Amino acid sequence: MSIEERIERIVRLLDSKKAEEIEVFDLEEVDYIAKRVVIANSLGGKHTQALFDNMKEELKPLGETFYGSDESDEWIVADLGEIIVHIMTPAYRQRYSLEAFLEELRSGKSSQA
Repeated sequence: MSIEERIERIVRLLDSKKAEEIEVFDLEEVDYIAKRVVIANSLGGKHTQALFDNMKEELKPLGETFYGSDESDEWIVADLGEIIVHIMTPAYRQRYSLEAFLEELRSGKSSQA
């Protein structure tokens, strides 16, 4: 299965479970630990964990490998190899502004080219 198909499946699953503001960052052209990063908002602490649990429950039987995770009620990071998934509450997402970091990473690469 291609990385695009894997991303599509992850996004569709998160969306079906009421995750909000789902964004995918393509980092194929930069030196980063993953080729894609998915960021999604949860509706709150318990929803953050529920989204992650559902993702594992649905994707593991389909062959997706979860190499590791870092979990709290506010923010869960899941390592799926070429894909990193961040599920966070809106407050944490705003506070840590991963989008700005990832955009800077991408634009830094393009300005060097």
